[in-house]
Amino acid sequence: MTGDRPSDRPGDRPSGIQRRGLLGAGAAGALGGAAAGASLVPGWGPGRGAAAEAAARSEPAAPIPFHGVHQPGVTREVVASAAYVACDVTTTRRRDLAGLLRTLTDRSRFLCTGGRPPDVGITSPPSDSGVLGPELPADGLTVTVSVGASLFDDRFGLARRRPRRLTTMGTFPDDDLDPDLCHGDLMLMIAAPHPDTVLHALRDLLRHTRGALQPRWRVDAFGSPPRPSGTPRNLMGFMDGTANPGPEELDRLVWVGVGEPAWTAGGSYQVVRVIRMFVEFWDRVGLNEQERMIGRRRDTGAPFSGSVETDVPDYSNDPVGATTPLDAHIRMANPRTPATDGSRMLRRAYNYDRGLDANGDLDMGLVFTAYQSDLQRAFVTVQKRLAGEPLVDYISPIGGGYFFALPGVQDPSDWYGQRLLAGVT
Repeated sequence: MTGDRPSDRPGDRPSGIQRRGLLGAGAAGALGGAAAGASLVPGWGPGRGAAAEAAARSEPAAPIPFHGVHQPGVTREVVASAAYVACDVTTTRRRDLAGLLRTLTDRSRFLCTGGRPPDVGITSPPSDSGVLGPELPADGLTVTVSVGASLFDDRFGLARRRPRRLTTMGTFPDDDLDPDLCHGDLMLMIAAPHPDTVLHALRDLLRHTRGALQPRWRVDAFGSPPRPSGTPRNLMGFMDGTANPGPEELDRLVWVGVGEPAWTAGGSYQVVRVIRMFVEFWDRVGLNEQERMIGRRRDTGAPFSGSVETDVPDYSNDPVGATTPLDAHIRMANPRTPATDGSRMLRRAYNYDRGLDANGDLDMGLVFTAYQSDLQRAFVTVQKRLAGEPLVDYISPIGGGYFFALPGVQDPSDWYGQRLLAGVT
């Protein structure tokens, strides 16, 4: 790194102790209140204004086919609005768990397909909230259902059917995790081009599963469109998700295979990480230093050894980091060697904005989501490589968890987790 690092200039960024103090005094307290019981927090999500109003007036998107070997939400590109809702299963009976998963399937299928809610008469509560009008548009909605390691405890007799590599997310050296923003029996990841579609689906799903499913924590998120082109940007201004595996690589890198229980075929390990970004300190760092920490140009997304975003970084001719620093984020995350090729993941980056923390600092960041066929080989290995990178002074993972994205619902007679529960007594 250059001698002009922000740490060399007094006042440009806080020390590690000060930064952790900021998070502990402000973010942790505010997040704890929001996460417990999944209460709604003003300012958590995309802001309102002319752009949001324009989006609300736009035409609903076409439906995304619900049935298939894989859940469609796993591979879909980042869209404008999303909600991550981690839940605890409150029933302890297997038949109630099966009923819960059937209900989630039926409601998700209807919401993702669209249609008119049934008329239940004027004396009963309406069958729908009415947020989207009398006829529900599918609006490109996807609901991705994943399960956590805690679902495989002794409540339902599923211990022997736990995906082989599914564990509870641990704490890495640079983490500052809030327990109220971590883990869960089940994760709902709801995404659509419009925020009212996402919120409508969330209300519907929780309404129909009340008594068996209790929200544990929630993050509302949003995706940015390509500006001006290429991969969408995160709130640090850099493109996030470049060099994802192509469709031809998904069987090898994303979908689980040999060594897993038979019921898992078509599923994938899901990592969700809520990462706060200290954007006010980041914005005071010189552009050259920002780019050297990331390893790419901010304007084009190109690696230093290339000219466009899609160029492959060339590290073979840069053994000492003269072009791309050895501790640049992209170089540490993906050294691009045959030995590290298997640690690649399908990454999806959503932004969040929670307004202000208790200290009056901007509380915003990234909901990092990744899918892989092997947690240890991919995410855990990459995270260990990234320990101590220069970027850790400007980010802090504060929540999330490991989950297993269930196989897809293959036809109208199938339901989420049917093969998981088949034959369990």
